Amino acid sequence: MPETLLRLSAKVVIHDENGRCLLLKRSMRSKGNPGKWDFPGGKIDAGESLEVGLLREIREETGLAVSLGHLLGAAESESPTARVVYMILEGRLASGAIHLSDEHDDYVWVERKDLAAMDLASQFHRFAADYARATEEA
Repeated sequence: MPETLLRLSAKVVIHDENGRCLLLKRSMRSKGNPGKWDFPGGKIDAGESLEVGLLREIREETGLAVSLGHLLGAAESESPTARVVYMILEGRLASGAIHLSDEHDDYVWVERKDLAAMDLASQFHRFAADYARATEEA
């Protein structure tokens, strides 16, 4: 039996000046999670640092510049060919206007407390619920 490939992906919960979080709606043409809401970010290329790869993914997907913060959590998903581990970091909008890549059909800024109510890709359900609950407890 062949080993399952392990891939690293990084996502960012980007906050705007009002504290809202950016979600991107995956294109209906997407192989993975079409039509689902997702956090900006993606797979880190071989030989690429986490920071460089993550900022590249955000720029490609949104056109935005962000400043990265601390680690918020993790998630994982499985496909027939790989297991993907997601590191989820905090980020702040630094500059730019949103220009979506063809990987996404829409975007929305949502209150942190409302993240869990969004139709997110399944691997992010638990993270979103925990993150929203942390808002209520603060």
